[in-house]
Amino acid sequence: MGGPPWPPLNEQALHRRGAATGGPPIQGYRSTLILPTMIEASPIYAERGQADPASDLAMPLYRYQPRRGLSIPAITVLDANGQVIEEEQRRVFRYLAQRGRGADILFGVGTTGEWNRISNGERQRLIWIETDEVARINKEISQLELQPVEAWVGVTATTRSDTLANIECAIEARADAAVIAPLSINDLGDIVSFFQQEVSSLFDHRGRSLPIFLYDNADIAADPNVPHIRTRDVKRLSRLPFMFGLKVSAPRRVLGNYTKGAAHFKDKGEFGIYVGNAMLMFQVFKLEDGLLGRAREYWNRYLLHNELPIGVVSGPANAMPREWQRAWRACYAGDERLMSIYESAFEQFSAACKFSQGGKQVKKSIACLKHALKLDGVIGSDLVGNGTRALDSAERVEFEKRYLRIRQNLAAITDSVWLSKAQ
Repeated sequence: MGGPPWPPLNEQALHRRGAATGGPPIQGYRSTLILPTMIEASPIYAERGQADPASDLAMPLYRYQPRRGLSIPAITVLDANGQVIEEEQRRVFRYLAQRGRGADILFGVGTTGEWNRISNGERQRLIWIETDEVARINKEISQLELQPVEAWVGVTATTRSDTLANIECAIEARADAAVIAPLSINDLGDIVSFFQQEVSSLFDHRGRSLPIFLYDNADIAADPNVPHIRTRDVKRLSRLPFMFGLKVSAPRRVLGNYTKGAAHFKDKGEFGIYVGNAMLMFQVFKLEDGLLGRAREYWNRYLLHNELPIGVVSGPANAMPREWQRAWRACYAGDERLMSIYESAFEQFSAACKFSQGGKQVKKSIACLKHALKLDGVIGSDLVGNGTRALDSAERVEFEKRYLRIRQNLAAITDSVWLSKAQ
């Protein structure tokens, strides 16, 4: 899949990076320069021109529109040392894209990708692998006259300085967008000041920016007393020219608060809300019949302030990308028959990832997703990061039975065009 993992550095680019900040040229891999904070130099893939975006849709920031559709937060393929296995990781990205019938957005280095289980150097390495592979994927997709996939990269780190370093890495790697979970940054301080001052300053020094999307997930918040981004902060942040949306793993009422807040300062379609609790899409888009049904539908719309999400972020879609794409389209079109089929299948998958442990139900979603990809022949290593719940041998056997049953049932009742295929 193209070249050694770390081709030689582009020294001319590193020289420009030093000159742009008034400092000396940057020498060698992982040297640093001073902007608002320490920024690491990143490797550059020799086979990619710096002007080539991950998708062929890169455009000036003022013309950017948030991409609609299915966003898949990719798992990260790790070896025993917690390092990314590049060749297998590339296969994962290709599998999730399904030659234009899977993910609309490939989201790497997120929570499903165990960003908090790997070093920051590996996060940056993964950013480069993703953008490089998505550029290759889109060359194939363009020949099929299908819409290219966008490469969104998670840039969150536990410190502000590493997060800023990752943003710069994303810019250099020509990612289509960066995703930040601000409440996961331990030394964040004031969230609005971080974006207004430090992120804006970084973009000013670089001479270019990229779309930023916020990520709100109480499960990974550094301070459990502050589980969600405050609505008033979303209002203020949505005014920034580089802020384009929010991925929310929260109930409908929280979704609605964010939609209402952002609407004050962004035109319709400029600030996208993405459903992070993927199964919620079946409720949000469901068309109800009868008086009570219509009352429920009206209430759902009221909670969302009459604004529907523009996309869904589905971790389980790692295992079945085509199936999730078909389900998203069915939800958006209000196809109740297909919605029922896929909702049932995905509920079964969720149940398949739960195991009894010490008299309690324990969910091992990431381990199951990796094992599913191994069963489907996409990857060879299904190791999880240090701190992620792993499957024992008995659980592997049980999950395989459950998973294959789900795949067989879907194959029997859905169109074969929408069954995921390993290339």
